Amino acid sequence: MVKYKRITAYMIFGILTTVVNVVAYYVCYQILKVPNVYSTIAAWCIAVVFAFLTNKPFVFQSRDWKGLTVASEAARFFGCRALTGVLEVVLMYLLVDMLSLQGTVMKILTNIAVIILNYIAGRYFVFDR
Repeated sequence: MVKYKRITAYMIFGILTTVVNVVAYYVCYQILKVPNVYSTIAAWCIAVVFAFLTNKPFVFQSRDWKGLTVASEAARFFGCRALTGVLEVVLMYLLVDMLSLQGTVMKILTNIAVIILNYIAGRYFVFDR
């Protein structure tokens, strides 16, 4: 039962994180006319902070907010997310800049792979050690 509760919570907060990511990307890329790669990086940064603040307590039930615990978890979390962030930037560059596909649609599609990889990282390398 706990397993499904965690996956359900991750799906909910994963969707919310994706919404934050896509909206931030859209604002940067479509409204502010920031180049694709820079928009992707800015959106990623905003989404990762949101994800950490929601995944820690609500998905992985990590309730210890002491400085060393948060620093340790945050370092692992941001490190793992940096790897999937690089994957996302490379995919966005290839799909949007090289293949001229629609940016916001590609942002949503690349996030599917990223969400799966991020769950695995959060589950096995960040919070449940």
